[in-house]
Amino acid sequence: MWSYILKRLLLMIPTLFGVLLLTFVVIQFVPGGPVEQYLAEARAGAGTGAEGGSVYRGAQGVDPQRLEQIKALYGFDKPAHERFFQMLGQFARFDLGTSFFQNKAVSQLIIEKLPVSISLGLWTFLISYLVAVPLGVAKAVRAGSRFDLVTTLLVLVGYAIPGFVLGVALLVIFGGQLQWFPLRGLTSSNWEELSWGARIFDYLWHITLPVTAMVLGSFAVTAMLTKNSFLEEIRKQYVMTARAKGLSERQVLWKHVFRNALIPIVTGFPAAFVGAFFTGALLIETQFSLDGLGLLGYESVIRRDYPVVMGTLFLFTLIGLITKLVSDLCYVWVDPRVKFD
Repeated sequence: MWSYILKRLLLMIPTLFGVLLLTFVVIQFVPGGPVEQYLAEARAGAGTGAEGGSVYRGAQGVDPQRLEQIKALYGFDKPAHERFFQMLGQFARFDLGTSFFQNKAVSQLIIEKLPVSISLGLWTFLISYLVAVPLGVAKAVRAGSRFDLVTTLLVLVGYAIPGFVLGVALLVIFGGQLQWFPLRGLTSSNWEELSWGARIFDYLWHITLPVTAMVLGSFAVTAMLTKNSFLEEIRKQYVMTARAKGLSERQVLWKHVFRNALIPIVTGFPAAFVGAFFTGALLIETQFSLDGLGLLGYESVIRRDYPVVMGTLFLFTLIGLITKLVSDLCYVWVDPRVKFD
């Protein structure tokens, strides 16, 4: 197993290199880079005169020397290959760089935005699995019954409705018309003044609608996977043997079927759990005015804030590769019959 782990860790290096190289090459051809963004903001800041019309002369053009200074400020005075290998050297030291436009370290920006993404992703993960796994088991035990058909219809309808569409409906009905829940933010403006009990209630009150919008679509796949996995195990020979020995249906289900049926679900736990911390739900965050990683990534792409784009890409790709390795190792933990040799 250790040779397998070492091989997978070594394979992460060319994978990371390829992802970063491809992304770096693509952004070199994207129009409107950081220099152009800076100049556009400078011209917008110059504005127009109060009397209609005269535009500040600096908006009409930029002195070539000043333009070279701006390029040097963002590092674009160096060749592309030199900038790329300089970036790799920083990433090797886990230095994600500094944002062009926010004047903050990329790691600091991620830490600032992470609580919102954790709130959305972690609650979505917990509620999805707590609902989906028992529901999938109940559907497998009652396969073909009215309960199975009705719940399948409801699950598929929930899966078919996009989260942002459901978010709009929840905002209009429960936030606007009924005014049961707040329309924006993760906490109230006076959150610091509240007691601990009131803070917890206020936080849950704010997070209810966005989490609901994300959960309904996310647990459908897990529920159907659980059902199909249980059905496949129930039809195997060892289940018939256990029943023939006189074991009760509960013993057969929970002592024999349950562990084998949960193998594909349990092995997905690491990826789902870690993804809960780094998943950015852009549309949900925008609808409910939640400043998380999804909104950070979108704004970075729009403003061509390349250090944030590349830094977050490096970090999330690395975490994804490690999580995939942990998921594969979980197969051995859940089912000792699996051998990587």
